[in-house]
Amino acid sequence: MGDTRRRGVVALGVTGLVAPLTLAFTAAPAQAASCTTQTGPYQKQVEKFLGLTVDGKQSASDCKAIKAFQDKYGITPDIGYAGPVTWGVMDLMNKQKAVGKNPNKDGKCPVNKGRIACVNLTLQLSWIQDGNKLVYGPVPVRTGRKGYTTRTGLKKIYWRDIDHVSTIYNVPMPYSQFFDGGQAFHSVNLSMWNPPGSHGCVNMTTKDAKAYWSLLKTGDDVFVYGRKPGT
Repeated sequence: MGDTRRRGVVALGVTGLVAPLTLAFTAAPAQAASCTTQTGPYQKQVEKFLGLTVDGKQSASDCKAIKAFQDKYGITPDIGYAGPVTWGVMDLMNKQKAVGKNPNKDGKCPVNKGRIACVNLTLQLSWIQDGNKLVYGPVPVRTGRKGYTTRTGLKKIYWRDIDHVSTIYNVPMPYSQFFDGGQAFHSVNLSMWNPPGSHGCVNMTTKDAKAYWSLLKTGDDVFVYGRKPGT
């Protein structure tokens, strides 16, 4: 999320992507996180998700597999502990997978608007539909964290900038499509399950952001509903 450089659209409440944390040149090299021997409160659930032996007891192989998952999806601390954050990501993945190709089964995203981009904050999913027809998706997205939640309601895309750059966070926001102040669809070079979330924007993979760019236009409707876990 960033300030919009054209049209003079700048808001104090502009939200967006957090710039990656970088080390100073004088900082010592980061040490690899060690594996914990501690059994986590979600040990059995995590073991089942990862296809491990489900015995509810931490082992060296369990820790290695859990740590690999944490590293892949940007979960910290990445010490192989089966805690609530790690299980929360896995549980969300299970729920996203269960949606299949019927993301608007509950009928909450309007079907009388023609082409519309829908965002389900609860499941962290987005898709494009035209009436009852699914046009694209559903795809996982990364929305606003606690204190910077993506605002709900019916909106419209009012400005698009394929090469947008946030001067607030000094980060690129490719394929930006703004629909509510400084909140926009745009691509990021992060896992969609990387906690805790954005500063309000709907983060997408480059592939999905490109698809949204080609399928949507200024004036198209966007409907955001639900509540992101943990917000």
